[in-house]
Amino acid sequence: MMEFSHRSVLLNECIEALAIRPDGIYLDGTLGGAGHSAQIAARLTTGRLIGVDRDQVALAATAQRLAPYMDKVSLVHSNFKEIDSILDGLGIDRVDGMLFDLGVSSPQLDEAERGFSYMADAPLDMRMDRGDALTAFTVVNDWPEDELRRILYEFGEERYAPRIAAAIVRRRQEKPIETTLELVDVIRSAMPAQALREKQHPAKRSFQAIRIAVNDELAAVDQMLQAAIPRLNKGGRLAVITFHSLEDRIVKNAMAQAAKGCTCPPEFPVCVCGKTPQVRLITKKPITAGEAELAGNPRARSAKLRVCEKR
Repeated sequence: MMEFSHRSVLLNECIEALAIRPDGIYLDGTLGGAGHSAQIAARLTTGRLIGVDRDQVALAATAQRLAPYMDKVSLVHSNFKEIDSILDGLGIDRVDGMLFDLGVSSPQLDEAERGFSYMADAPLDMRMDRGDALTAFTVVNDWPEDELRRILYEFGEERYAPRIAAAIVRRRQEKPIETTLELVDVIRSAMPAQALREKQHPAKRSFQAIRIAVNDELAAVDQMLQAAIPRLNKGGRLAVITFHSLEDRIVKNAMAQAAKGCTCPPEFPVCVCGKTPQVRLITKKPITAGEAELAGNPRARSAKLRVCEKR
């Protein structure tokens, strides 16, 4: 089993944002290496922590890290979008705080066999939950060219999406693209010389797009946000860390809408929808990593933390 020693991003900021009560109930929907969870659990007396992850490897590895606190911890193998079924299954109506760190865990990136990394050769996998059926191999080799082009452009914000999608289809007609470095080679071959000279790895955006598609990440984030807010107690906090603009936009808009309440068109003289604000925004602008954290963990550079509180 891999060593799951993921370095938690914005750790102090998250703990402060959650305003943890010793007798409260908290849910960490992306357990990962349990860095955030261990700090939450350490602050509980009669409270309870629910640790959720769709990666069985993470759950197994972090049980040891949380061993001193297991009398007040429940570990659940599930997708964080299933908040209702997770809490219902535990007999819990509402909680006092929820945290979601939407980044891929460092061990997932660093463990070559998982197929997330464009830096090491491995089978095309990219599944966060290895029990899922869809893999990166299927996306790359079976999805139509127009769908490949769409996900590369929308999920990866890859400006060379049409060229890359076309190159993938040409290559797979000769033989299946089976490994990560084979895919990197195809991506490189499709990009112009000036793009290959950029500081960022040429395959980064494409790998991000395929990973998001394999794990249905953006839909899951939206479903999580819709489910999370109603399951918070009054004064409960929702904290979400994102790592790219697509996720951040979803989180920003969902929190803003929940804080606004009314969905009537601006030209309506009075509200007829009857919707009232569900939350107040704790962060008008996202919290980002400071220089000290960036010096020790460059992956934190793109992290953004947004927080709201249930009214």
